[in-house]
Amino acid sequence: MIYWNSFSDFLHMGGYGLYVWGSFGVTAAVMTIEPILVARNRKATLSRLKRQMRAEARNTAE
Repeated sequence: MIYWNSFSDFLHMGGYGLYVWGSFGVTAAVMTIEPILVARNRKATLSRLKRQMRAEARNTAE
């Protein structure tokens, strides 16, 4: 079991604090941003497909 004498020691993580907390930060950022980007790309793709279907429907009607 790991024990820390103070909160500062906990944050420092025996000299590996920057790596540990940086890794947590990057992971949290990716897990937050990824669903937003997926939703945005899905919306753009559906919009593009609807435009293409309308264009094809006009072309076949003519």
